[in-house]
Amino acid sequence: MKTYAEFLTSKRVVDPPTGIEPCAGNGMLFPFQADIVRWALRRGRAAIFADCGLGKTPMQLEWARQIPGRVLILTPLAVAAQTVREAAKFGIEGVVYSRTPCDAPIVVTNYEMLSHFDAADFGGIVLDESSILKSYDGAFRSEVIAKFAATPFRLACTATPAPNDHMELANHAEFLGAMTRVEMLATFFTHDGGETSKWRVKRHAQKDFWRWLCSWAVMIRKPSDLRYEDDGFILPALRVHPVVTQGDTVEGMLFPVEAITLGERLGARRASIGHRVAACAEIVNDSQGQFLVWCNLNSESESLVRAIDGAVEVRGSDSIEAKEQRLMAFSAGEIRVLVTKPSIAGFGLNWQSCSQMAFVGLSDSYEQYYQAVRRCWRFGQRSPVHVYVITAETEGAVVANIQRKERDATAMAASMVENMHDLNEQAVHGVKARTRDEYKTGRESGTGWEMVLGDCVDALRALPDDSIDFSVYSPPFASLYTYSASDRDLGNSKNVDEFVVHYGYVLAELYRVLKPGRNVSFHCMNLPISKEREGFIGLRDFRGEMIRAHQDAGFIYHSEACIWKDPVTAMQRTKALGLLHKQIKKDSCMSRQGIADYLVTMRKHGVNPEPVTHTNESYPVSLWQRIASPVWTDINPSDTLQHRSAREHDDERHICPLQLEVIRRALALWTNPGDLVLSPFAGIGSEGVVAIEMGRRFLGMELKGSYYKQAVANLRNARPSAGRLFEESPNGEEPQDAEV
Repeated sequence: MKTYAEFLTSKRVVDPPTGIEPCAGNGMLFPFQADIVRWALRRGRAAIFADCGLGKTPMQLEWARQIPGRVLILTPLAVAAQTVREAAKFGIEGVVYSRTPCDAPIVVTNYEMLSHFDAADFGGIVLDESSILKSYDGAFRSEVIAKFAATPFRLACTATPAPNDHMELANHAEFLGAMTRVEMLATFFTHDGGETSKWRVKRHAQKDFWRWLCSWAVMIRKPSDLRYEDDGFILPALRVHPVVTQGDTVEGMLFPVEAITLGERLGARRASIGHRVAACAEIVNDSQGQFLVWCNLNSESESLVRAIDGAVEVRGSDSIEAKEQRLMAFSAGEIRVLVTKPSIAGFGLNWQSCSQMAFVGLSDSYEQYYQAVRRCWRFGQRSPVHVYVITAETEGAVVANIQRKERDATAMAASMVENMHDLNEQAVHGVKARTRDEYKTGRESGTGWEMVLGDCVDALRALPDDSIDFSVYSPPFASLYTYSASDRDLGNSKNVDEFVVHYGYVLAELYRVLKPGRNVSFHCMNLPISKEREGFIGLRDFRGEMIRAHQDAGFIYHSEACIWKDPVTAMQRTKALGLLHKQIKKDSCMSRQGIADYLVTMRKHGVNPEPVTHTNESYPVSLWQRIASPVWTDINPSDTLQHRSAREHDDERHICPLQLEVIRRALALWTNPGDLVLSPFAGIGSEGVVAIEMGRRFLGMELKGSYYKQAVANLRNARPSAGRLFEESPNGEEPQDAEV
């Protein structure tokens, strides 16, 4: 079994390097490119998130050149031939484009040809334009991840790793073996309410999230993001020209009606083809030089080819050979006007020779729009790029949606670069990473109580054997709520299994310090399982796992009380599908009951040396009948200490305080006046306040500084009782630094 220190080290979420020491690099690379390649080689499994035109192709080719064994490079259609030309330009030999197995050191092929190749033949795999994975169905994405799970060297390259939200990074993390999607969500993400699509990084987990991401990825929009000069990497002007055509009116309406729903938007696109094609043809036919025309519907493409002089069409039904031939011809300047779709040619191709493009309508995909624009508007482009966005009046909602997504994506990319900036610099330039926040300890006491600031495992180890009369607390509910960024926080666990292991260190000490025959009561609930995180909707038997963890530590399962909670309130707060009345009408097989709380009590083996006794007066039959009920329906959920003053900016909205009446009942039943009550997860001191008010003594432990401070304040205001905890306990020690 690991020591506690070893276990804490293992909790720190980083993807360890598994690579090689680079050899002499390609002198034709820019300094920032060469340094990124060296970093990726040392990593072994890495992602390069570099903006369009920063040279992802030469970087991945140089990476592939140095990898032991053969390397397979998967690219979007027509990018393969471009990759081979880049290899020749940079003097990298042995690079062959093939759709079938061959013996070349570096094989370049299209994603569509993946099934023709055996992963066992390659020591390295490169996913060029790796964000394209989310454009395929889940089966293909899973196939790619599973097929190369044993490949020792893996590289993913894209300019748009997360165009919509940070959750999309899971595709790259899974491919590289850094973490599964389920683990990533459990470790770093939470969602508000019942909108399972609205996942966000936990506030307390943000530093650790970016640190983890930077352990396997580098993000760069321009060389200066990594402290290099931007010479030669200045984008030209981008001039977007909105062109709004007249929309067809609906019978009986004076003006065109804006399409809102997906079906309405598709209908609006089809109804306005004639207007939009005519507007585009007029612009293109009056232009000089090459022109790239993007569309989304086959009917648009057909009409555009008829209306534009010399236009050549590339469509999905064309053979791979025909697509490649026409795309390469456009690259060579042999075709003046190319008409195609972003889904076909929107990724990976370099068309700096063209500075004019038009979108004949828009889809709802911002990533496709961005990638399509960046085929021409990229580093190396010498002319201002003109983009004509041609839409009908009725497509206003589509335009607004893309504009919103553009703002969100731009802000997200800026945030990613900002948050990763220093860490990327440290990784690429070999600077030692900054240390984590210091672990603080401290101790304060008053008459009948004592609070310890620090890790409860360490604090419990300082207590004598058989010294605690009773313990009651509400532990962290696995990773349901996040209270701090510390590895010592049980809430910072990748999953419930890791939580249980961490909790085991607490229970081992708790069993030791509890007197024989005495009890421990913990407050818990079963945990909801989301479809996004686990792939299905259900409940996790967290209560049962907690009971079994106590049993593994030596405790006897003694009793439990089910604490009733209002399902209507839970429904209003969580919007949980299983509690919505409309689900009854849709499919009631998904409907369920509300999730109750539990007060579970465990007992230590042995004979209690100081029996807990009562009288008919102190504990009448009527009271016992109420307490003996297996379901407590009379607990006021608002009967808690005021806790908002202990909240910090990073705290999530819920700290799950234990109701005071639940604590009162436990103390009245299982303790004598003057007994020492322990809470290893004291929070803001609820258990201590009740203990003091009831004439018991209290020892609390809390890791989070703001909660500790509030607990001390609450205990100072509680009605005191006589007695000291331990003779050796110091009084009023100031917090001090401690080694992690």
